[in-house]
Amino acid sequence: METRFEHAYVLNVVADDHPGIVAAVCGAVRELHGNIDACSQTVLKGYFTLVMIVSLPESVDAADLAESVRKRGTGLQVIARPYAVVSAPHGARPERFVITAFGKDRPGIIHRFTQYLAGKDINIVDLYGDLSGEEFVLISEVEIPARWEISGLQADLEQIGTEEGFTVRLQHEDIFVATNQLRLRRKESRADRV
Repeated sequence: METRFEHAYVLNVVADDHPGIVAAVCGAVRELHGNIDACSQTVLKGYFTLVMIVSLPESVDAADLAESVRKRGTGLQVIARPYAVVSAPHGARPERFVITAFGKDRPGIIHRFTQYLAGKDINIVDLYGDLSGEEFVLISEVEIPARWEISGLQADLEQIGTEEGFTVRLQHEDIFVATNQLRLRRKESRADRV
């Protein structure tokens, strides 16, 4: 990934959720005449988390950068470290797939699925889990190396699901997005008619 300036850092911010956190972090970067090159932020059950790659025209100590962000907000836990470009392995770029799993919650369910994926050298790029009553939903976006046959992975994941009492589906990212957009459009269409 390219950054605007030569001196780049990874910022990770965690806090109890409240308005103004993103503005505070962005203000600290702006005060240093920096640029936000990439970011991802979410709120999970009242907890805010943000990861950013920022670049600055001048080198700063990572601990000083974290402290300048901390000073801008209330109750922010901040970690900063130098950003290093991670080189992608040579060969075919892994394809992205979405795994959905749902069933009755039990301890260790996330570990069971993620341990299987790690054993196959499948990288998890996004993970979401939510408990509602007794039911647990797990959705993960993964990168699957070209060497794996998708039908074999699907069979393995379904077997794990059967053992754990979960329904599991593995879909190419494009198919997942297309089918879910269709569901959303149908819901919107029904809402318009009401």
